[in-house]
Amino acid sequence: MDERAGRQWRATIAAAQAGDRHALDELVEGWLPLVYNVVGRALNGHADVDDVVQETMLRAVDNLGSLRDPDSFRSWLVAIAMRQIRDRARRRQTAQLDESAAHEATDFAELTVLRLQLEGQRREVAEAVRWLDDEDRQLLSLWWLEVAGELTRRELAAAAGISRQHAAVRVQRVKERLETARGIVRALDGACPDLRELTARWNGRPDSVWRKRLARHIRGCGYCGDSREAVVPAERLLVGIALVPIPVGFTLSLALGGKTAAAATATATSVGWSAKVMAALAQPAVAVTAGATIVAGGAYVVTQTPDAPPRAAAPTAASTARPPSPTPSVTPTATPSPSPSATKEVDLYGTVVDAVDQAPDPNAEPAALPRRPESGVTSTGGAKAVMQHRGENVTLSGQGYVLVRWQISPHDRSGGLTMPTWTGLKGEIFHVASGGGRRMDDVIGDGSDRGYVTGMGGPDIGYTVLPDGTQQMWQNEYFYLDGTVTLNQNERGASYGLTVMPSSWDKVNEDVRYGPPQGALRYGLVRDNGKDTAPVPQYVTRETPADPAAVAQRSRV
Repeated sequence: MDERAGRQWRATIAAAQAGDRHALDELVEGWLPLVYNVVGRALNGHADVDDVVQETMLRAVDNLGSLRDPDSFRSWLVAIAMRQIRDRARRRQTAQLDESAAHEATDFAELTVLRLQLEGQRREVAEAVRWLDDEDRQLLSLWWLEVAGELTRRELAAAAGISRQHAAVRVQRVKERLETARGIVRALDGACPDLRELTARWNGRPDSVWRKRLARHIRGCGYCGDSREAVVPAERLLVGIALVPIPVGFTLSLALGGKTAAAATATATSVGWSAKVMAALAQPAVAVTAGATIVAGGAYVVTQTPDAPPRAAAPTAASTARPPSPTPSVTPTATPSPSPSATKEVDLYGTVVDAVDQAPDPNAEPAALPRRPESGVTSTGGAKAVMQHRGENVTLSGQGYVLVRWQISPHDRSGGLTMPTWTGLKGEIFHVASGGGRRMDDVIGDGSDRGYVTGMGGPDIGYTVLPDGTQQMWQNEYFYLDGTVTLNQNERGASYGLTVMPSSWDKVNEDVRYGPPQGALRYGLVRDNGKDTAPVPQYVTRETPADPAAVAQRSRV
């Protein structure tokens, strides 16, 4: 802990040990994000994350009286978390994993990218974590927080249960494996034809067998092994990155094991749990604290109340620094797309109705997202298709939600952009929501980061310009498909890339509701009204033209 934060938390810890129930509330709330990040990264978002976090916090509360030195609280708490992670790993060796539950859980690498708005090589590091083995991820979860300023090397070693000298050796090995994994992520985002042939039978899920195959290919491939830009060491990329915010709706249950309310209350009393917690255990009640709600059954449910008072200082400066107030969306003079909202009579399904609109107010929360039936969408590109060049396409089939994530590259080529098109539609497709925390024309910097002022470019590198009348894209665009359609990359003129992934209603809803209070530039936008009059994507047709780029902007479907 830094000295000032240390003094504050020493007092809070001492008060909690002395039975101050408000202090215990503050302690649980203040340190839950750190535990969630340690466990989430170590398990990469597996469905067991919630259980391990709960068990860690329960053990910490139960044994708080045994902590002799409040200054060692952080390393003591993280060590408890690591023991729970290792215990869970041992249980996995003797019990059959519920893989369906694992696949339904939020991938922590994806959550990190989404919540912290990571781009470029920072995004690459987060995605590379998927390729590490469990043991490496456990240590990486600590090292990541060390370089981000949340842990010291002494605390890392203590949490891992090894000496500082041994920690240095193990961290170096993990860094080397992480760099190998970054090379794999970089290669998969490229356009090597030999690699595409190699991965034709791959199911898209990282594992040790495919890690070895891909690493072997990269070592012998001049295309994949030739990085197009200087590779920045991971520790330089991660310095100062804040903790991933706990998802809204995350529940920390403080009563485990099927105890009765009376028994749980007795346990809570014996360890000095707060009056709020005990009241929640004993009767249906809801009590709100800054950022956490304690509900019946003894549960902390993370919430975001608009009028919530400022939080108490969190463990470190890195985890408490608030981003600057979102800057309203602006449009470079070279980009004609964001024009005032057009008024148009809404037609029944069959006509493109997605008119150009203005960005909503950054703090305007989205409307409710209608829930449409989901039986699953399959993709010829696998779980994550990356399309960067003209002629690439992916065919989607089924009933459910699809994410199309934009990456504009005016530093490669600026100018007029030829939009991707949807062809061969059988059934229906709707443009249901926009998210990712920002529109691509939102101000994101001052040009110091590779010349970007907005996601569409900057004066030094040029701007990517949309065709007149084209809807301005957001970072993440979501569509609902009931049938079959092919999405075509028509790169011609300006440079851009698309990442296409089957998604779900839960993920779309979570994305659009992630807003400025959590660090995004703006809330997302719900476009779906749940009816056939919902917006249809621009550039869509039921035909299969020889040149997909020839599809009209407002075509009949």
